[in-house]
Amino acid sequence: MLESLFSNFPLWTSVITIFFAQLLKVPWNYFTNHTWDWRWLANSGGMPSGHTSAATSLATSIGLTSGWESPSFAIATIFSIVVMYDATGVRRHAGMQAQVINQLADDFTRLLIQLRHQKEAQDPQRTPLKEILGHQPIEVFTGLWFGIAMALICYYIWW
Repeated sequence: MLESLFSNFPLWTSVITIFFAQLLKVPWNYFTNHTWDWRWLANSGGMPSGHTSAATSLATSIGLTSGWESPSFAIATIFSIVVMYDATGVRRHAGMQAQVINQLADDFTRLLIQLRHQKEAQDPQRTPLKEILGHQPIEVFTGLWFGIAMALICYYIWW
């Protein structure tokens, strides 16, 4: 049973793909912001979409091993589409709302401090909401092609 788990090509291809997608976010962040931020290894959002990469590599791996007409490929493909829709829609808009809420909270804190005539403009009790939740369409598009490419590379190496 454990042997069959370790020989599950679609599973391990997806795990490998999400690992490399997350790893790529670190140098990409350096390229765009000129700072090394290793938190990108675990962050959602950013380039490329790790969730999209994992889902599309799963679908591609299943297509390669089980056949493009298999029910498993159909399920994985629909799952990939839902992941991509969620990344560019719901999660992206939640992140945009978090930005607005954080700005409102900061503005309100500054207003209260001005009204109280205090010098320090910090609210030590407030934890800002996470703003990078979803993806821009280009990040999802890149994740889609990265996932397909990784599945093809793993298939070539594995089989």
